[in-house]
Amino acid sequence: MTEYMQEIRKKVGHMTVMQCGASVIVENKNGDILLQLRKDNGCWGYAGGSVEIDEVVENAAKRELFEETGLTANKLELFGVFSGKDMHYIYPNGDEVSNIDIVYICKDYSGELRKQESEVYELCFYPVNKLPANLSPPNIKVMNAYIASR
Repeated sequence: MTEYMQEIRKKVGHMTVMQCGASVIVENKNGDILLQLRKDNGCWGYAGGSVEIDEVVENAAKRELFEETGLTANKLELFGVFSGKDMHYIYPNGDEVSNIDIVYICKDYSGELRKQESEVYELCFYPVNKLPANLSPPNIKVMNAYIASR
């Protein structure tokens, strides 16, 4: 959780807040996508997180990708902006968010996979036609759009 979101949570508790996210779907040369098994909800999802105050969204996406996976995005391509009722989520700790997720695709990256110990159990590339069943709920709308775009 970003410093900004931590401060907001201190003031509003679990109340619904709008959360602007910056996320990255990493695609390897085989067309497989990188997913992480998240510690907060035990589901698989792409790398991403909240944008800090005054942070450039693309920089936030690159930051989140590096923090969570150890990979550096050399080039990002805007995939889409996702919002609405199906992006609303209640985390297992009770925090409620209405997500606006700005999602990028990254095919040009460098570095070695290294999971963020505090947030990630496992990192794995999956073929698009063999994604795990337990996708993180806020990622489902985006993943359906991603699959449809291929």
